[in-house]
Amino acid sequence: MLRNKFWQAFFAIGPIAMLVLGLIGYFVFLFMLISRINHLEHGPGNFPENWILGNLGIIVFFVLIAVLISFGSLIYYIVHAAYNPNLKQNNLLLVWILLFIFANGLGQLIYWIIEVVGKRDQQES
Repeated sequence: MLRNKFWQAFFAIGPIAMLVLGLIGYFVFLFMLISRINHLEHGPGNFPENWILGNLGIIVFFVLIAVLISFGSLIYYIVHAAYNPNLKQNNLLLVWILLFIFANGLGQLIYWIIEVVGKRDQQES
């Protein structure tokens, strides 16, 4: 599983993609809420009461999925870095793991581009 190109790309791009999708969903929710503010002012009979809670439930679901993908990405790339023979020679393993922890999402994407895709192209040549 560590050498599977699909999972490497998924766990590298997934957290950032979920962040972007989450922000888009949040702004769509705010836009829909603001566009229906007139219905809120004229009483509860004109506005379905569970609309807000239903859409907040969807946002919470996406946040939960994003957290799970981000945590899975963190674990996947720490294990991947630990098994990477190119990082055993110097202190790069510690640097990458600290980057994964403190720059979660972005650190995995950078590692994927530099260490996985970059080294794959060098090995194929």
